[in-house]
Amino acid sequence: MKITIITVVYNAEKYLKDCIESVLAQQYPNLEYILIDGQSSDSSFQIAKRYSENITVLISEPDAGMYDALNKGIALATGDVIGILNADDMLASDDVISEVADVFNDDRIAAVYGDLNYVAPDQVDKVQRKWRSQQANPKDLALGWMPAHPTLYVRANLFKKFGGYQLDFGSAADYELMLRFLYQHQIPAKYLPKLMVNMRSGGMSNQSWKHRYSALINDLKALRRNKIPSPALALVLKKLRKVKQFF
Repeated sequence: MKITIITVVYNAEKYLKDCIESVLAQQYPNLEYILIDGQSSDSSFQIAKRYSENITVLISEPDAGMYDALNKGIALATGDVIGILNADDMLASDDVISEVADVFNDDRIAAVYGDLNYVAPDQVDKVQRKWRSQQANPKDLALGWMPAHPTLYVRANLFKKFGGYQLDFGSAADYELMLRFLYQHQIPAKYLPKLMVNMRSGGMSNQSWKHRYSALINDLKALRRNKIPSPALALVLKKLRKVKQFF
């Protein structure tokens, strides 16, 4: 089984090295790594080129944002399973992909996801929040629960069947995709109780109050698009569920 990991990059020179090396350190042998740079103005692409012998596909070209670049990566992927790793995140250990592959040995499983730590940007051993997941249940999704997107691995054929990231949802495009796959189409997903990703805190939806408001509106739009029965309630519960990550 081939597993594809896609990293999209735009001006991420500070942390990209850690991301790439966490992928290349994986014990799993049949791993395809696709890295798409959005024509960064910093040294991101130069950093990536240092690892070009071990990156399956390496591209630098303009795009329409992160999710457009992810869709490009999905179109180029030849793996049976596809996962996403953000340019400033890291796989938490060298056996993450091996354990993901073990779960996918069950042909009934369509998606796998696990646990994530939010870490301080410049002190990755300092854990600020812990996202501990649970077994997927459509009813829970309707009540604001979601898996950690950077830990999600999905069989590649499902992107062809149900579509990729929708660009009209802004920073909520990943949330919309998970609602579409896990709630609307109810694909069989398996929770892997393992720390899979260390994610540096401070994502694009949290950059300012304007970004946060935009993220809120797009979350609500995603809930409505996927016919969640009480979208406003789900949105409130989605925010409240984050509180326990701090304890």
